[in-house]
Amino acid sequence: LLVFSRVHNTIPEINAEQLQVYLSLENLDLSSNLISEIKASSFPRMQLKYLNLSNNRITTLEAGCLDNLSSSLMVVKLNRNRISVIPPKIFKLPHVQFLELKRNRIKIVESLTFQGLESLKSLKMQRNGISRLMDGAFFGLGSIEELELEHNNLTEVNKGWLYGLRTLQQLYVSQNAINRISPDAWEFCQRLSELDLSYNQLTRLKESAFVGLGLLEKLNLGDNRISHIADGVFRGLTNLQTLDLRNNEISWAIEDANEAFVGLGRLDKLILQGNQIKSITKKAFSGLEGLQHLDLSNNAVMSIQENAFAQTHLKELVLNTSSLLCDCQLRWLPQWLTDSRLQQAVNVSCAHPEWLAGQSLLSVDPDDFVCDNFPKPQIRVHPETTVALRGMNVTLTCTAVSSSDSPMSTAWRKDSEVLYDAEVENFARYQQQSGEVVEYTTVLHLFSVNFTDEGKYQCIVTNHFGSNYSNKAKLTVNELPSFLKTPMDLTIRIGAMARLECAAEGHPTPQISWQKDGGTDFPAARERRMHVMPEDDVFFIANVKIEDMGIYSCMAQNTAGGLSANATLTVLETPSFVRPLEDRTVTRGETAVLQCIAGGSPAPRLNWTKDDGPLTVTERHFFAAANQLLIIVDAGLEDAGKYTCIMSNTVGTERGHIYLNVLASPNCDSSQSGVAHEEDGWTTVGIVIIVVVCCVVGTSLVWVIVIYHMRRKSEDYSITNTEEMNLPADIPSYLSSQGTLSEPQEGYSNSEAGSHQQLMAAAGGYVHKGTDGGAAPLVICSDCYDNANIYSRTREYCPYAYITEEDPLDQTLPNLMVQMPKETYTARTQHDTSALDNLLADRDLTVFLANHDKISEKKISSQQLSEPFQIPLWGVNKDLARSHSHFLHQPSARETPRPLRSEGIIDSDQEQAASPRASHRLREHNFD
Repeated sequence: LLVFSRVHNTIPEINAEQLQVYLSLENLDLSSNLISEIKASSFPRMQLKYLNLSNNRITTLEAGCLDNLSSSLMVVKLNRNRISVIPPKIFKLPHVQFLELKRNRIKIVESLTFQGLESLKSLKMQRNGISRLMDGAFFGLGSIEELELEHNNLTEVNKGWLYGLRTLQQLYVSQNAINRISPDAWEFCQRLSELDLSYNQLTRLKESAFVGLGLLEKLNLGDNRISHIADGVFRGLTNLQTLDLRNNEISWAIEDANEAFVGLGRLDKLILQGNQIKSITKKAFSGLEGLQHLDLSNNAVMSIQENAFAQTHLKELVLNTSSLLCDCQLRWLPQWLTDSRLQQAVNVSCAHPEWLAGQSLLSVDPDDFVCDNFPKPQIRVHPETTVALRGMNVTLTCTAVSSSDSPMSTAWRKDSEVLYDAEVENFARYQQQSGEVVEYTTVLHLFSVNFTDEGKYQCIVTNHFGSNYSNKAKLTVNELPSFLKTPMDLTIRIGAMARLECAAEGHPTPQISWQKDGGTDFPAARERRMHVMPEDDVFFIANVKIEDMGIYSCMAQNTAGGLSANATLTVLETPSFVRPLEDRTVTRGETAVLQCIAGGSPAPRLNWTKDDGPLTVTERHFFAAANQLLIIVDAGLEDAGKYTCIMSNTVGTERGHIYLNVLASPNCDSSQSGVAHEEDGWTTVGIVIIVVVCCVVGTSLVWVIVIYHMRRKSEDYSITNTEEMNLPADIPSYLSSQGTLSEPQEGYSNSEAGSHQQLMAAAGGYVHKGTDGGAAPLVICSDCYDNANIYSRTREYCPYAYITEEDPLDQTLPNLMVQMPKETYTARTQHDTSALDNLLADRDLTVFLANHDKISEKKISSQQLSEPFQIPLWGVNKDLARSHSHFLHQPSARETPRPLRSEGIIDSDQEQAASPRASHRLREHNFD
């Protein structure tokens, strides 16, 4: 026995013992009995494939009640029972393909209720009153293809209860109370080919309503209350073939030219019956190239623009209306219906003008389609797109005219939805314009606009003859940026990570950008140490360096405006030696320069000690470059020792040692030194300066160049009153990182002892009055004494002693000469001038060149003295000119060094030649 049926009986329960004799059964039908429960022992082990227990009184399904049938059961029907609860995992039936639970009392379906039905293809649960489907309610149905949930109380479609239905192809949820489709509802069932959402409470279709349903072929949205369809809502339904929108409120989608059906290129059938459509624009069916069946029945269509169906390939057009406005704009329709052979399902007649009322459109003479007036409203003034700041008042105006006296009504829509509570003013007036017309103006007031007021606004003007839609005006509400987080000043050690926060709000959302010191040049960015975290509003600089220090500006900008906030990043660095400290060895009487070039942030303060004790500062001690250079003039044996440079800032302290060794002079005459020591040192300095000037004037262009460069060095050494210093070009500036620029002032240098001594002027030679009683003065050049101390009070001049220095800084600094005090200088000016005159009047000169060659002593004849001055200054000696020919191509004009002009030695108005007297006496002077 394979089939056993006991329907319409009074069987109260299922007895396993009675079924033992039917172990070979495949089909068991016990429907329409009085069975109230199914126990775990109700069925023996059988090879049953079909089980029908519908129309009983079953209220309880005991756990494991169908386990003995699990090996073969394929179809289970439990319709029309009294089941209210389905225990989770009760169906352990791996071979069941069809399960029906229609017309029960199930209100809630818990998670994992149907786990164990791996082969189930169809599940029907209509008319249960289901109001809630828990997340994962159908999880485990790995083969499901059809799910029927009609006539329940579901209110939402979301991905929670659809989770796991990856093979689902047909979903029927009509006759529910669904009013919302969540944006990601179809994430887990993207194989749907048919979806029925008819007879629900949908009022709007958002742009994301059907995202993910690219395989959908049939969509039924009929008999809802849809009044809003977002632009592009159907764009992703590229395979849709049938779309049913009957009995909704989407007349505007057809009447307004917004191309609502763009993206449905394969749509074959479109049902729009009963949507209160009054007019059809030429763009109403744009994008429906494959449309063949169009149902526009039960719409009081009054006007159809020409070429409204041009993009379609209609084979069937269902249209029945008796409200057509048969004017000149409808002249095209009868001929098109005839040519397209679509007149069979079309039943249309005229309502206006009155003399054509009731006449079939197809029977109207083409000459009767005239435009004597325009009863349908025509919009003359459209609302304008507006940009406003938050809190402002906005007014939108729309004006329409009509030749009919039919009452006009207006409505405003925002994003295709009617504004029922809007502040609207309406004005109507008559005007004479080729007959009497009515001008109707409607004004929409938006007070204190906010971001929620943003959107596209449109006015609709309607009368008995139809509606007209204005252009859409976009309202944008902006708000100036304001900071939620502002960057704070930050002080951080070098090598650490800097973190600056900045966040702003506004509308639209402001863009955050950063600047450093007013520009976009970030050293950290070039070295890929900069990281911007937009989501966390944080700006990072990793492994901070000194060059990262500066002012960082957070810029917040949107279309309404912008603002900025600044924060200072200070980088701390422990003091360090930029250059290694080097011990120095000088000869007695030379100038010793001790370098302690310091680095660090903030700039460290430098102090010097000697032999681990205080440094006694005398008039021979000078400090330069913020104490980074210690200059000891006329070094003596007592200056030898250990000098300690101590530099410190807020971060720490660093110290280093320099050992100074002073050697006795090997080549100096002691008797000459003793006599020179007794003379007044300041007088000697003045005489030396005057004599050397004459030497330079009488020698060659080489010394003019030297004078010029020495003058430039002297100016570079001048210090401003702010105790800041610029070093000459040949000495690198170690303070340039501080951004200080000092213009040369009076040429005075500050020392820690508080004395102000003028550094050496830009002279390259000096005149020394001999002490040996000779009649002729001794002319010397300071370049001969690069390593001798001209300041020495002992006058230990050693013309031929030349010690090569490796450090260019040390080669330059010994030329720094101390000028006499101002009062002494004034008293000796006359004496210095007379000394110069005596020197120039004498014919016996001795000159020491920088190459240590001695100038021959020759007498100048009276004839030579009387010759006019015509030879250029640098043409003093032809042999010398030949030996230095590369200098003769230099420009002839040279600026006279400032110290020489100030002392009256050379006239400031004659900067290209020396005085006639001096040139006359030196013109023909010959050198060995």
